[in-house]
Amino acid sequence: MGSMIGSGIFIVGADIARNVGSTGWILAVWIITGLMTITAAVSYGELSGMYPKAGGQYVYLKEAYNKLTGFLYGWSFFAVIQTATIAAVAIAFAKFAGYFFPALNLTNDNILFSAGPVTVYIAHLVAIGVIVLLTYLNSRGVKEGKSIQFAFTTSKLLALFGLILFGFLAVDQSFFSENWQTGFNAAQDFGSVNAMGQKVPGTWSDISGVALLGAIAAAMVGSVFSSDAWNNVTFVAAEIKNPQRNIGLSLFLGTFIVTILYVTTNLMYLNVLPLKEIAFPEEDRLAVAAANQIFGENGRFAIAGLIMISTFGCNNGLILAGARVYYTMAQDGLFFRKAGTLNKNGVPQWALWAQCLVASTLCLSGRYGDLLDMISFVVVIFYVLTIAGIFVLRKKRPDAERPYRAFGYPLLPALYIIMGLSFCGLLLWFKPGFTWPGFLIVLIGIPIYYFIQRKSESANQ
Repeated sequence: MGSMIGSGIFIVGADIARNVGSTGWILAVWIITGLMTITAAVSYGELSGMYPKAGGQYVYLKEAYNKLTGFLYGWSFFAVIQTATIAAVAIAFAKFAGYFFPALNLTNDNILFSAGPVTVYIAHLVAIGVIVLLTYLNSRGVKEGKSIQFAFTTSKLLALFGLILFGFLAVDQSFFSENWQTGFNAAQDFGSVNAMGQKVPGTWSDISGVALLGAIAAAMVGSVFSSDAWNNVTFVAAEIKNPQRNIGLSLFLGTFIVTILYVTTNLMYLNVLPLKEIAFPEEDRLAVAAANQIFGENGRFAIAGLIMISTFGCNNGLILAGARVYYTMAQDGLFFRKAGTLNKNGVPQWALWAQCLVASTLCLSGRYGDLLDMISFVVVIFYVLTIAGIFVLRKKRPDAERPYRAFGYPLLPALYIIMGLSFCGLLLWFKPGFTWPGFLIVLIGIPIYYFIQRKSESANQ
């Protein structure tokens, strides 16, 4: 839960509203994403029970298919999935810290360096500082990271529950009935972008058929990103007590509670704000617009503090879990050798700092929104492959011990595969700008894998 709840639920709702344009489809997008996430999580329970060791999804893919497939996931994880997510969440932390420290706002007055397409703001240094700090704390041992994760997850959940509660009980005017009148008449906004890069409301027009499916897929980019990282618990399986039981249980409970929380949060947005303001809040800060309605002008500071707590705790979970994948890959001879060593605290310290370096570099781009399409596409591709691996392993290793069995097998896993492939196909068609680059990053891993293999074979001769 701590890894899942970061910045997305406070921001992406605006883009979702612009894509589908109606109360019914806004809620449907979150419910569809939630059902997909829960289905994937309970399916992973079988795999986590079979292979309760560090590396999680990398191990499942390697065992179901081959070392190349496992490597491609690990490579994509290192190049974009985990590191870009860490960067995006850190940028969100710094962005909302700007409410308290104006020097962190992404304005021309706060530029440290600019050359060509690269512009470095003070906020970028703060984002990097957060990543470095959390990497250092996690290098001291999993207990240190666990304590931070527990404290910040508890704080963010209590604060988010409070926001939802006040959003229904303390708001002066409810817009839910007015918003619901749009029902499921999906609409696509044809607004424009002004010279300042701000989205300008346009007119909405009814859409259906393939265009509607494209709008839903585009909208789900934000909800998928917001619901991702649930699988991070599988990466630290070797450091969890009774992993055969506890990983499967945490996967189900975590994804179920977060899904309920996300749907309820969106009901609160629809109660507090008219649909047009949900689609076009200032700088897409939807939660800030809602807090202003609930608490008045000071609400923005309350929600900014909440998001800072949320993103800090989220990144701690991401950093804690991510290095365990590189560690396991190094043990298999598929990553830098030093990543396969543990420090005196039993932590893959070198892998943690390598992850820190890549994530910090990605922070300098500062393009939070542009990262989402690429991350969501690559993530779902590998989720589909992993869940398909359940079918493969049932045939390859029918007698293997399975403390858990995938719930609803074969129907629910097959349904996820169909939905996941449909989502990725629609993204490639309707949002190619960042999905194709994400796919190319995966493919670049193929020659890298064979280079590593050839080098390894030469070293052994």
